[in-house]
Amino acid sequence: MKKATALVLALVCVLGILGCGNQPPERTKTFESDFKTYYKMSDGTWECNGHIYKYRMEIKGTMPNAAAESTFVYLSNIKNISFEQAWRAAGLSSNLEDYFDVDDAVLVDWTAG
Repeated sequence: MKKATALVLALVCVLGILGCGNQPPERTKTFESDFKTYYKMSDGTWECNGHIYKYRMEIKGTMPNAAAESTFVYLSNIKNISFEQAWRAAGLSSNLEDYFDVDDAVLVDWTAG
């Protein structure tokens, strides 16, 4: 019985030292745009400026009175962002309530035309 207890105790100590394999995700790919540099992580999440996001979304549409379509690329913890929310939060609204908190979403790229 003492040998079994000693073996279990030794195993617990080894796992405590090794951390049970809970390694933080690593950056697997770097994306650079005119707006931000951001990263695809090994666990499928996205990182920008130290913030982690679940989703990367390309949101396409045409803004009011625009001649061409725009594409906004957001990293987000919000599952769905409408085109109207995207363009307003991109800096085109005078209402501060239209902007995302950095923990919710960040604009990483924007193309027009």
